Amino acid sequence: MSDAEAVTEVLGSADIKRVMELLPHRYPMLMIDKIIEMRGSESAIGIKNVSANEPFFQGHFPGHPVMPGVLIVEAMAQTAGALVLSGLGADAEGKIVYFMTIERARFRKPVQPGDVLHIHVTKIHSRGPVWKFSGEAKVDGALVAEAEYSAMIVDQASKA
Repeated sequence: MSDAEAVTEVLGSADIKRVMELLPHRYPMLMIDKIIEMRGSESAIGIKNVSANEPFFQGHFPGHPVMPGVLIVEAMAQTAGALVLSGLGADAEGKIVYFMTIERARFRKPVQPGDVLHIHVTKIHSRGPVWKFSGEAKVDGALVAEAEYSAMIVDQASKA
C-alpha cells in the first residue's frame, strides 16, 4: 500500500445527515454543517457556514453582527463529539457527549455573516469516558479562536 493510499484509508468525512445521526443537536444549536476530514479518533476538520440568518445575529450586535465566541467553542466541541462518536461505531448507540471544561479560550478576530469557519480539533488524550481536545477555528486560513476543552461520554437517560 502506498503512503497516499494509507492516508486515504484513515480519512473519513460526515455530511449533514451523518452529523445529525452522530449528534443530538438540532437547529438552532447545531453548530457544524459537515466534517470534511476525520483521522480515526485523533483529529477532524468541521465546517460551519455562518449565515446572516443565524438567530443570534438579531441581538449580537444590531448593525455589527458578530458570532458569539461561546458558540465558536460549541462548534469545536460538536466537531470533537462527532469525531469521538463516529470512532466508537456501534458502541456509540445510546451515548451522548457532555462538556466538562473549557480552558485557554482565546478569541482573535470577529466572525461575521458570510464567513466559513474551518474548525480543527485534535485529541490531546482520553481516559475512559473522558476526552480532552484542542481546537482552532479559522476563517480564510486566519486563526479566529482557539481553546482546549474536555467532555465525557455517557449513556443517555432512558425516557420512562
